[in-house]
Amino acid sequence: MATLTVRGLDEELHGRLRVQAAQHGRSMEAEVRSILRCVLSPRRDTRGLGSRIHARFEGIDAELDIPERKDPPRTIEFDP
Repeated sequence: MATLTVRGLDEELHGRLRVQAAQHGRSMEAEVRSILRCVLSPRRDTRGLGSRIHARFEGIDAELDIPERKDPPRTIEFDP
């Protein structure tokens, strides 16, 4: 496993890192590993679900017949 030494960290940033590590119940070293893992992990697709579904099926040329609605929408009654 590799070792990394960080020099020149200003006091404010060092203090914030210490507090964040304590809030997460970790050592500062474990907190830095967690931050680096989170930041450098492969990016997930940030588009919404609908956009991802649209992109997946956008090349498919299919026409769907949507039946015409004959009955009016029903109202829902909830028991008190």
